Amino acid sequence: MKGTIANFRRGRHRYKPRQFIIKINKVETRKAAEKFIGKEVVWKSPAEKEIKGKLTNLHGNKGLLRALFEKGLPGQAVSEKVDIL
Repeated sequence: MKGTIANFRRGRHRYKPRQFIIKINKVETRKAAEKFIGKEVVWKSPAEKEIKGKLTNLHGNKGLLRALFEKGLPGQAVSEKVDIL
């Protein structure tokens, strides 16, 4: 499946550099998104390097998920495509 990085997970004063909000294509509800928890996420950089992460939890009621990556992604990764394995 394909998804899109929506944003960093953040609060009012801080952001969490390893945690991102992922929007999966054709997933619109919380119930449909629950099936993807625990799956692996891969972001490919323009230099063809792969950074892997894992879908850990739901974020809100519109089918968004939180992903925890092994190391932080650059800000350029926001709104980029990811592969969900």
